[in-house]
Amino acid sequence: MPLPLLVAAAITFPGSGRCPKRAGAAEAAALGSFLMALGVLAVLVTRGAATSGLIGAAGIGFSSLLDAVSVTMLLLVSFIGWLVLRFARTYLDGETRQGAFTGWLCLTLAAVLFLVQAGNLVQLAAAWIGMSVALRRLLLFYPERLAAQRAERKKRLFSRIGATALIIGTGLAVCAYGTTDIATVNSIARTSGGSTLTTATAAGLLAFAALLKSAQFPTHGWLTEVMEAPTPVSALLHAGIVNAGGFLLVRFADLMLTAPGVLAAVAMVGGFTALFGALVMLTQPAVKTSLAWSTVAQMGFMMLECGLALFPLALLHIVVHSFYKAHAFLASGGAVEQAAAIRRPGPVAIPNGAAVGRAFVLALLIYAVIGAVFGVVFGFGHKSPQSLALGAILIFGVAYLLAQGLADTAPRVLTRKTASYAIAAAVGYFMLQTAAEWLTRGTLPATPLPGRLEWTLMFLAALSFGAVAIAQALLPLWSSHPAAAGLRVHLANGFYLNAVLDRLLGGWPARVSL
Repeated sequence: MPLPLLVAAAITFPGSGRCPKRAGAAEAAALGSFLMALGVLAVLVTRGAATSGLIGAAGIGFSSLLDAVSVTMLLLVSFIGWLVLRFARTYLDGETRQGAFTGWLCLTLAAVLFLVQAGNLVQLAAAWIGMSVALRRLLLFYPERLAAQRAERKKRLFSRIGATALIIGTGLAVCAYGTTDIATVNSIARTSGGSTLTTATAAGLLAFAALLKSAQFPTHGWLTEVMEAPTPVSALLHAGIVNAGGFLLVRFADLMLTAPGVLAAVAMVGGFTALFGALVMLTQPAVKTSLAWSTVAQMGFMMLECGLALFPLALLHIVVHSFYKAHAFLASGGAVEQAAAIRRPGPVAIPNGAAVGRAFVLALLIYAVIGAVFGVVFGFGHKSPQSLALGAILIFGVAYLLAQGLADTAPRVLTRKTASYAIAAAVGYFMLQTAAEWLTRGTLPATPLPGRLEWTLMFLAALSFGAVAIAQALLPLWSSHPAAAGLRVHLANGFYLNAVLDRLLGGWPARVSL
């Protein structure tokens, strides 16, 4: 699948100037990669999962692991890549360095495709590093911009730390299991059950690399500062590359299950990042900056899913978030005009404390009833406690909408709509989760029964997300208080963590024009 994109990069790089025709060739190459991925899907459906032979020696070379996870990611990356290249062809039309941009974009996509289909650890590590190198050139497409320099410097630092952790982690996995083949590593980890110090350390380093790649707290700052790059880069980054951390955990799901302490740490970091990113997102006035903080929150929630061993749901999250975020960034240019064109509805109904309480009780009741009524169809009785807890957390977001519909001054039509949204969200959650588990059955391990640590994490997660959702619903009641205004300022600046990190890294001289 990456071959057409490599050829397109070789075509677009020469001259590196304006090349609308060669940019069209790159778009066609991405479409060809997508069609090839569809062909692989057809083969997988008819023949089952398979691993291609290795081209190389001593476990070093090129091999492809073709299963439900890799084919899903191949289809996703190639399709998103085609959309981004199609958008970039018009977006960069007239740019003096259009050829260079298109070439690096093709190389970045090719590296991601190499990563998601990697059949051995050496190829995976090489693709991981290549992806970061190509992305760096895209982030510095306008190298004279200080903000781009600052974001790229932080990104490069965390990428190097993450790559080092990945290389050491894969090396320890080779020492522990005696092979570079990823399928064999997962198979041995699944059958051996317990972990040794070597395997636990390997799992910890891989998880650390995943957290850095997906911009988890407190290393999230670079992701919110890369807006100086062209919009196609933002779309590709937020809809694709930043998901590589979650993919890494899903790819090594069996190995991760041997280290429950590592998964617990991933869940805690991810859960806190999700809450932090969601709160900061609400205070951002700029469209693209708000979307960037949304990505931070979404990546945190995906890490929470991985930490709770809900790997099929994490894979589903990658797919859904990628489509949503690609559309959001590519359409961000017209978002302000569209918002301004919306007719203002007049006074907004503000729910009081009683309405918020009724909304949360009703949301949880709807969630429980949907699960009970459709238990036979959706397998409610066989769902893991982790998935049920995650569903309860998701329904808290619906409770916020219900609170608007249950306000004393809310029109009846709003109440009916919010109730229908709550029912649709509960039904959709069970349906999509069941579909994801069915598609990945035999590829990803089943979620194990939770122990005391997992129960504690689920309780803390539900309590934290519930408290934040209630505070968000009650925010209009005390938004005029001076303390709330001050908190909003601090949140809008991310509690100044980026400034602290800039200072620790030495800062950047500011150019002052007189």
